[in-house]
Amino acid sequence: MTIAIAVNSDYLNNLDLSPAERVIEKLLQEGAIASSEQQLHFEIDYTREETDPRELSEIPEVRLWFVRLDARYPWLPFLLDWKAGELARYAAMLVPHQFSRKDGIQYNPEALEIFVMAKLFVLTDWMKNRGVESRSRLKSMAQMFGYELDDGLFDLLN
Repeated sequence: MTIAIAVNSDYLNNLDLSPAERVIEKLLQEGAIASSEQQLHFEIDYTREETDPRELSEIPEVRLWFVRLDARYPWLPFLLDWKAGELARYAAMLVPHQFSRKDGIQYNPEALEIFVMAKLFVLTDWMKNRGVESRSRLKSMAQMFGYELDDGLFDLLN
């Protein structure tokens, strides 16, 4: 089951999280968070000039909306559809990066490391509180960004 959150220019420009809140709060109320793992994607409709070459993650208004969303739901990567590229796109909204036609997205290495570790810490606690096994899932998340996590790190966190 895929879960879509549709946001348009009005929501983004006004930092209005209500489309995401409606979906996420409903999942929380229904107790469907664990069963909604990796099901969420965003449908972003941001009006811009036809000649605007920027990717959505390069538009300050779009990025700021995602920064606010991340502050509200720091565990959101659990819900994102990783296979469809939503985790990478979400990270691009929060982590400084550049685009290369040859190599694709190039994250700032230090910023990416901080992002991955922050998400690891948040998700470890959040998943533990919900009785969801986290070690393998978080290792997979880190691998998507090129990081190998040692089991010793998880031992430290427990």
